[in-house]
Amino acid sequence: MRTKNYNSATIVGKLKVYYYLAANHQVSKHLPYTTSFSKKNLKRMTESFRCLYIKPNVGSLGIGIYKLETDDEGYLLRSRKRTRRFTDIHSLYRHLLNVKKKKLLIQQAVGLDRVQGNPYDLRAMVQRKPKGKWTCTGVIAKVGKPNKIVTNYHQGGRLVNMSKLFRQLQLSPEEGEERLALIRKTALQIARVLSKKKSGMREMGIDFAVEEESKQLFVLEVNSRQPQFAPIRKVDRAMYNRVMSYARAYGRKHG
Repeated sequence: MRTKNYNSATIVGKLKVYYYLAANHQVSKHLPYTTSFSKKNLKRMTESFRCLYIKPNVGSLGIGIYKLETDDEGYLLRSRKRTRRFTDIHSLYRHLLNVKKKKLLIQQAVGLDRVQGNPYDLRAMVQRKPKGKWTCTGVIAKVGKPNKIVTNYHQGGRLVNMSKLFRQLQLSPEEGEERLALIRKTALQIARVLSKKKSGMREMGIDFAVEEESKQLFVLEVNSRQPQFAPIRKVDRAMYNRVMSYARAYGRKHG
């Protein structure tokens, strides 16, 4: 990743972002429950939810993420490369404590909606030019593989433009536009909340999930560090050009 050398402030830490958003009643209904990593919280969260994600508080590209499932035999912990089983919470906690390299958080898992059998989530880009208003400059889908714990492009996921996604989901144009309108509205609410907490913000990549059964919209993550634009170019050139026109206005030269 290139060193960031352009004019857009960043909020560091997923937990900090979560707490900022959870304090806003318009956005809080879209948040999966999230808390800091500790033995007490791990026990409480596994008792409350059958499936969790354990993530670095600071990180990107889907690196260092674990998926944790609770069943009758104990706990199943999956990472990008391996799966381990634990029979009790103590051994599970000790293992995570030993392998963690950064501060972790625990997040309620959202059962991702599927397209043609594959899980997907959505990335909304929100940007503003200097002295300009926040604008949702594009939304794109990230379709994962059935055996992966994340949909990330850098871990084998593929990008799909929204019109193609809606066709594959067999949604009518009206249904597709209704979903897009909610995503854009929520993305802009998030941008306004966070930019009041940190001045100088110009861009955010916001990851959304549609829950498989209820179709409820959830916010998985907000990335203001240096969201990647380049992969969009081959999938939706119009979106890429629009995103980069905003980016150049605040000094970003590369996607």
